[in-house]
Amino acid sequence: MDPAPAATDPTPAADTADSVPATPPTRGYSATKDQLRSRLKRIEGQVRGIDRMVDEERYCIDVLTQISAVQAALDKVALGLLDDHARTCVANAEGAQRLERTDELMAAVGRMMRRG
Repeated sequence: MDPAPAATDPTPAADTADSVPATPPTRGYSATKDQLRSRLKRIEGQVRGIDRMVDEERYCIDVLTQISAVQAALDKVALGLLDDHARTCVANAEGAQRLERTDELMAAVGRMMRRG
């Protein structure tokens, strides 16, 4: 039996000295990524606090108040992301991609409004 021929890549091999490492795409929130992560860490801390409140059997209304605060904080983060997406990802898209990204944006807004 003949050995199988070696697979060849149809694209020419790049010279490693001239190749540039692939960079991830820039997102609308890239400029404020550190702020976004900081907010999310604070929200994470709030959620841990709610868990402690339940563990300590705190008054129901106090727990609900904290849950409402977390939801409001997440909504604020989400609205910021929607704004960044509209101003960068949608506004900078061309042709059919702009329509596709607008549809994605509106679907995301619809999901946020149906929550609750």
